[in-house]
Formats: sequence, structure tokens, C-alpha cells
Amino acid sequence: MKNLSLILLSILCFSCSQKENISIQSPDGKIQINLGIDETSAIFYSVDFEDSILIQKSQLGFQFPDKSNFAKNLKIVSYLETEVNQAWKPVYGERAEVKDIYNQVKIHLKETISSEREFEISFRVYNEGVAFNYTFLPQAKKESIVIQKELTEFKLNEDYNCWVSDRAQSGYRKVPISSISKPAERPLVIEAGKNVIALGEAKLVDFARMKFLAGGNKNSLVAELQGEAKVSLPYTTPWRTIMVGKSPGELLENNYFFENLNNPCAIKDVAWIKPGKIIREVTLTTQGGKACVDFAAENGLQYVEFDAGWYGPENNSESDATTITVDPKRSPGPLELLEVIKYGESKNIGIIVYVNRRSLEKQLDEILPLFKKWGIKGVKYGFVQVGDQKWTTWLHEAIKKAAENKLMVDIHDEYRPTGFSRTYPNLMTQEGIRGDEESPSNEHTLTTLFTRMLAGAGDNTNCYYAQRVNEKMGGNVSQLAKAVMIYSPWQFLYWYDRPEGSPGKTGGAGSAEGFIQNLPELDFYKNLPVVWNESKVLEGKISEYATLARKSGNDWFLGSLTGNHEKSIKINLDFLDADANYRAIIYSHDSGLVSSTKVKIEKQIVTSEKSLNYTISEKSGLAIHFEKL
Repeated sequence: MKNLSLILLSILCFSCSQKENISIQSPDGKIQINLGIDETSAIFYSVDFEDSILIQKSQLGFQFPDKSNFAKNLKIVSYLETEVNQAWKPVYGERAEVKDIYNQVKIHLKETISSEREFEISFRVYNEGVAFNYTFLPQAKKESIVIQKELTEFKLNEDYNCWVSDRAQSGYRKVPISSISKPAERPLVIEAGKNVIALGEAKLVDFARMKFLAGGNKNSLVAELQGEAKVSLPYTTPWRTIMVGKSPGELLENNYFFENLNNPCAIKDVAWIKPGKIIREVTLTTQGGKACVDFAAENGLQYVEFDAGWYGPENNSESDATTITVDPKRSPGPLELLEVIKYGESKNIGIIVYVNRRSLEKQLDEILPLFKKWGIKGVKYGFVQVGDQKWTTWLHEAIKKAAENKLMVDIHDEYRPTGFSRTYPNLMTQEGIRGDEESPSNEHTLTTLFTRMLAGAGDNTNCYYAQRVNEKMGGNVSQLAKAVMIYSPWQFLYWYDRPEGSPGKTGGAGSAEGFIQNLPELDFYKNLPVVWNESKVLEGKISEYATLARKSGNDWFLGSLTGNHEKSIKINLDFLDADANYRAIIYSHDSGLVSSTKVKIEKQIVTSEKSLNYTISEKSGLAIHFEKL
């Protein structure tokens, strides 16, 4: 949240009307940005990685409604170089401390055919990648401008394969970049020879969302804005980002990259922002709510969420979220929500409610203070509109308004994060992930892990006892592993599952048969943290396999998944503390067990000098709790 140290900040300012090319390197010297003005007076950039070209000479700029643009007929007026080496502590996250180390150059440009239009481009070069944005400077007699099109280009060496998702909630496909005919979601991960890169966007708050299309050149991609943007001058755009690494796992370990490009925490008192584990109440009844509270209190959960239908049909614009009026198509009721909230408070369990965008858009300023008065802890913003500038701005303002009322937020459906949780950490998590409610295969989850999860937390709507777990997904051990691997400070563990004491099949949105069984492997969930001091990717290949280890306090938790092929893994335990003993509680799949979940539990004492060997069958997983003794 706050900077821990500012070790070095050096500034060099140059007047350089004659200088046409500028280079700047990452702190470790492996990445170099080259930028300047070419023979047509157009602004360009290129990226080298370990002395090889990664991004060829590529265009920069924007186009305006009169078809003029900030791209050509330019000169460099001056530039400013800075070096920053600092660190900060997040309110919560995948690591206890975030390093923020980069070299930056800010270039002031001016049109040669007009004395009015000027702008700046800032390039930051981290060891983890590159980021750049544009600042439109004030103009005489103009307070605002309209941006029609972005001209930013990413020209690669070859027509590489990349992992494309058309929508935040859609599946992925591996295709050449030249085939991207529909706007592709970000981050866009590209297998660039021996390297892996991810193109993306950071600090999108009040601008049109950017996606990617194949460019005119066979090997290039271009930024595609989702609609025009009108901005008041001066204005700085969101960051365009290029993460660089030798493996998908390296990129995932560096996913703090997006948070570093956002402003520090804007909330002074963050004590009310509390991560936790959640069960969804699917019957919309008082009885079901209290049963979920009891289950949460007994099983190490912190929240119960009431989903769509508690205030009426969510898709009916006449439904009133200031009332507790159960949708009869979802539940016969009765629901005394305020009684459940009070009951939850008596057991230190918070209540979260879902509200569809139709009610949010017309009632936001009314319901947020009301929910605070009721004692609700958070809101899931349902089916929010995303993409264009209007709704991007509305959504981020809605998060700020929630913070003013000390309410945490989860965003449903198509939104993808760009690091805003650093500035407003009451934004706990978001979907845009095609989670368990979509019955994803392990192959899909292993693709999501190394693509979507570069951007930030994902509400994966985990379920445990639903039939789909064994019919379509990776079985129950995979569910345990995913809770470690797919990071979210609000971790939904029981999306379709009812506890004992809840009404049976009547009402609600759940599809699980029967009730949650009190099986011994649920201790893994009970002991599982949702935020971490340290996170490591031990191995991984997109769509095929992955093993992650995360530390909280003195303990480590490990999750491993396989896609469509069996995988033998050797887990070197050198991430454990030296000279310490750990009890490894190992959860694996055993088809020969009588248990309906087929989860085998073993225990052994291990140290950092040992290793564990396991063969994980296809479409399965492994989960381990390393308990320090």
C-alpha cells in the first residue's frame, strides 16, 4: 500500500530538438527500447530482448474524427529520463511485497505543421517488460478532444502462435496472429520463438477498452479501441504493456506488473477490507442462509453470498434492490435477509449480495448506503456493461462509491482487470474467466492460468460436490488444486453446494445433488489461505500442466493440474524453509476408493532437502499442505 523504499531516483532532462532516436534499457540490461522519428517524421518504437529483436519498428499514435492523427509530421522537443527503485506493500495479494523497479523516458513531441498540438509518450522499461502511454497536452482554444482510433502497432518477427479469447468469458484457441479477425482479449499471450510475450493494458479507468486485431503486416497486431473516447485536456491514456519472459510461468510470477502501473492505494482506512472464503446460498431462504452461516463458521469460511433473485427477477428493470422480494421462479422463500445478516454477525460471518446491472444503474447511490446500514459486507456487480468509455468510467466510479460506503466488490461476467485493485483494494475480484459455472476442462483451466491470470484475481466460482466436477471437469482433487492455483482474495469454494440444514432441491440456482458431505479432505479448504506472502510457479506449459506453490505464514500450499495427458512430476522442496520439518498432507486421486470423491490422503514428514515424485493421471490433479512443525 505504501512505498517501503525509494533507493534511487535520478532525473536527466535534455533539450533535443535535433535528436531523432532515443534508447533506454531495463535495470538488468536485457530489454532495450529504441524510439524516435523516422524519415517520414513519424514516431516509432522497437523492442530488443537479450540482443535480439522482439518487436520490430512499429507505429505509434492516434487518429481523430477529421482523419488527422498524432503519428506523422512530428519532432522531438525534449525528453526526460528517470530511474526508480522502490517497493510497496499491498493490502493483500499473491506476495507480501511488490518490487517496482524501472527506467523511464518521457518524450515531448510537437507537430511540425501546427503549433497547437503537442503530446508526450512515456516508456517504462522493467526487467519484467515494457509499458508506454500517451499524454495529450493542452491546446489553445480546446478543452477536450475526441479520439477515434488508436494506431499503436506491435510488429513481430514471424506469424507466431498466440492464445486467443474473443470475450472475457469465452474459450481459448491457439492460432497464428494473422488470423485474428475479431478483437482479441487481453492479455494476449504469444509464443515468440524461445520467448513468451503478453500484450495487454494497465490502468484502464475512464477510457475505451483496448483489444487486438491482426495488422496489415502479416506479423503485426494493432490496438483496437472499443469505441471513441472524449477526454479533457491534459489527458493521459491507459498503459499499453508488453510482458517478456522465457516461459509462461515466468510471466505468471511477474503478474504484479499491472499493479505497478496503477496509482497507490487511495483508501486511507483499509481495516474493513477483508479477504475470505465464500459459500453461495442458492435457496434464497432464511433457513438456507442460516445453514450456510453455520457451515461457514464450522469450516473456516468468512462469507455467505446471496445470488440473483433475492430482490426480484434480476433481468426485470422493475425489480427494486432496496427491498427483499424473492423471485418466485428461483425460490418459494421465505427470506428474512436482515435476520440472516444479524445471525451471521453473531458468528463473525459476513453477507455478500448480488445485484444485476439494471438495478445498479438506476439505484446505485441509494442502495450502497442502505446495504452499509443493513450490515452487508460486499456486493457482486452483475452483468455490468463494459468496453466503451461511458461504461468503463461508470464501473470504476461505482467501485469508488462502494469504497465510500465500506463495501467490497466482485465484478460479474465480462470485465477484465488492469490493476485497479491496487488503487481501490475494495475491488476484491472479478469473473471474466469462464469459471466452474461453465464446466471448464483442466485443459481450459491450464490455459486460463497462463493467460487471463496474468491480469489479476479471478472469481472462478469453484464448486465441489456438483455432478459436473466428475462428469466434465477434473475431479475433486483438481478442485482442491485450483483453489491454490487460481488466485482470488475472495475464493468461492462452494458455488452449487448446499450444507446440511439447507432446504433440499426446492428453489435456488444450484445443481448439486444432496448436501455437502463432511469428508476429511475438506480440511484442505478449511486451512487454505486466500492471500499469500510468496508465490512460485514450479513448472508449467499452457493447456498441458502446471504446479504452483504459495506460502502463507509458516505453511506452504501446492496445487498441480494435468490436461489431456498423464504427467510424472518431481517436486523439489527447496522452497521450504531450510533446517525445518514439515508435515506434508497430500491429496491425490485414487479411483479405487469407496469415497464418492476418490480423494486419497497421505501424510509424511519432509524437509527442504527432499523431493516428492508423483504421477498424475490425465485430467486430474494433486494438492498438498506443507504444515511447518
